[in-house]
Amino acid sequence: MQSSILGWPRAVKRVVVIALDVGLALISTWLAFTLRLDTPNWPVGAQWGVYGLTAVLFLPIFIRFGLYRAIFRYTGQAALLATAQAVAVYGALLLAVLLWQAWPGVPRSLGVLQPLIFFLLVGASRTFARFWLADVNESGGHAKGRLLIFGAGTAGVQTASALGVSSQFRLLGFVDDDTDKIGRSINGVRVYSRGDVPGLVKNQGVTDILLALPSVSRERRNGMIESLRSLPVHIRTLPGLSDLASGRVTVHDFKELDIEDLLGREPVSPTAELLKRNLAGKSVLVTGAGGSIGSELCRQILAQQPRQLLLLDHSEFNLYSVHQDLQGLCASRGWPVELVPLLGSVVNSVRLQEIFRAHRPDTVYHAAAYKHVPIVESNPAEGIFNNVFGTLNLAQTALDNGVARFVLVSTDKAVRPANIMGASKRMAELILQALAAQPGQGTCFSMVRFGNVLGSSGSVVPLFRRQIAAGGPLTVTHAEVTRYFMTISEAAQLVLQAGAMAAGGEVFVLDMGEPVKILDMAHRMVELSGLSVRDAAHPEGDIAISVTGLRPGEKLYEELLIGDNPAPTSHPRVMKAHEKYVDWPELETHLKALHAAAQAGDVALLKAVLRVCVQGYGEPALNSRECIQTDS
Repeated sequence: MQSSILGWPRAVKRVVVIALDVGLALISTWLAFTLRLDTPNWPVGAQWGVYGLTAVLFLPIFIRFGLYRAIFRYTGQAALLATAQAVAVYGALLLAVLLWQAWPGVPRSLGVLQPLIFFLLVGASRTFARFWLADVNESGGHAKGRLLIFGAGTAGVQTASALGVSSQFRLLGFVDDDTDKIGRSINGVRVYSRGDVPGLVKNQGVTDILLALPSVSRERRNGMIESLRSLPVHIRTLPGLSDLASGRVTVHDFKELDIEDLLGREPVSPTAELLKRNLAGKSVLVTGAGGSIGSELCRQILAQQPRQLLLLDHSEFNLYSVHQDLQGLCASRGWPVELVPLLGSVVNSVRLQEIFRAHRPDTVYHAAAYKHVPIVESNPAEGIFNNVFGTLNLAQTALDNGVARFVLVSTDKAVRPANIMGASKRMAELILQALAAQPGQGTCFSMVRFGNVLGSSGSVVPLFRRQIAAGGPLTVTHAEVTRYFMTISEAAQLVLQAGAMAAGGEVFVLDMGEPVKILDMAHRMVELSGLSVRDAAHPEGDIAISVTGLRPGEKLYEELLIGDNPAPTSHPRVMKAHEKYVDWPELETHLKALHAAAQAGDVALLKAVLRVCVQGYGEPALNSRECIQTDS
């Protein structure tokens, strides 16, 4: 029935509501007369006029206050307040008329009593409509989500209020560890303990759990997620405290678990002094500014308020997107930073010279690179031109123009690489190491090497999310493949901090903890989506996981260090590698040969040059965890 009513034309709904209010006005008038005269009222004489007056006087006032434009199933406190204001105006007019006319048999107090009863009846009708229609969704069906909210604090209560006008979920209860709240109720919704959750899931058909804990520690949050992992429920979360600063929470704020939740470890905390050094009041250039790492670098650089931020990218769309995003960020935070979008490629040395001479950057963060292993493996010459000679062009331009600091964003795939992408990044590192060792040059070159970045373009997490949404299967290249992971925010912070610590020629790496098994991450994501993995042991499961085989150039395990015994730095989670490099005269000869091979499209010669320069390239891929532990 609710669905058919919601399907009526808007004009029909409005007429029905007006007719209902007319009836409520007449009923409230009868009740007012009855209560005032202490006997059931049958109107006589002038009393008929009062009935007619109350039935029509409210109508233009209600229309003026917009009460017939409201959608009843979304009625909230604001709508009830508007109703109270409209009834107050109506009551004042009714009382004025009764005092003016002084009709016989009509008590003057009716001008106060009738509006009060009328307000109660109208408010009750709106409230009833709201709750009667609350579980009907936009398509006419009934809401299927049965929700528990973890956290009975401010964010949880705000969320519950938002759910009161939502058709997507039915709130079954709060869950909290506070013993003072357990067993009590908030706005009629009971608060349960964490130990009650399995029983609630089983007996009340809970389908979704929302973590409304924006300020809880990462350790406690991960413990909660792990305890819920075995339950057949979809686990989601609210934004952090900064995103909830407006004090409003809506159902649209619900999101999938954070990348940090899937990673299962504490992110590396930044050191504020290191972040600020070499950025505040400076002119800073970021290459690849529209990419995953580049754009996050730009956001964090902005927070340190440089004088000027130069955004270089060869993709017009990416450059436009990051420029718009950063402009909005500056406007909202009041940061007086000059943003300069620069379209160009690091392969174009003439364009680089133009940019450096015009803007005189103090610091350069080089994040522009081709990074997808299979694509670079299929396009080796382009990978070499962009990753190797783009870095060379940029480094030489920085030297020519007196840039103080130059930081290269590198990768763990540069360590004993099994693919051209990794070898090209190691060649880029070798270029900077050789230039840093040259006497008399004034630019401080450094490199920052880290593992896979969760949430970046091509990352496994968004890929798995898309595959889960499509019903699977999740594709894993090998059952034993592992990777080091970090978040985009961590990666950008490491780049900024390492660049500040550099004296020249260092390769910095992050203590990233234990590598993560990709198959385990796939299982975790399926389970936290409220689904089950379908395999031979569980043929009734929801999502299958398919092992597709290693791609060209892909290793089972990645490393962060080529040599042994990394040195500590002033940051407790950042290490400095001791790695061999090739002196510039010798490296320059190899670079000429590499350039000629890439220009000629001679892949065999290109790979031969890489094998000479890059330690480990072309050797058998690393296939044992023991090797990782020995080397790092």
